[in-house]
Amino acid sequence: MITVSLSEFMLELKEGVVKHVGPANKTAEVKLYDVERVETRAFGDERVKLVFEDDAGSVVQVAVGPDQALDVAAGIDRLAEESPVFE
Repeated sequence: MITVSLSEFMLELKEGVVKHVGPANKTAEVKLYDVERVETRAFGDERVKLVFEDDAGSVVQVAVGPDQALDVAAGIDRLAEESPVFE
């Protein structure tokens, strides 16, 4: 299951064309539950892409810098040592 929350987002539909209208101060929050597949790969020369997909075909892709990717890996290692989730 995927949920998407968009803040201050407005679209115009005119003569079959969808166009963003309004100021550029948009924010979004995406949550993907019941992830079935996870992939990590290089993205260009300077990024790491994390890809999460559920059985319904919903996909969330996140591109992060190498330092951020290492922070994610370290956080998972810490959780593996401390959290009952990994037991």
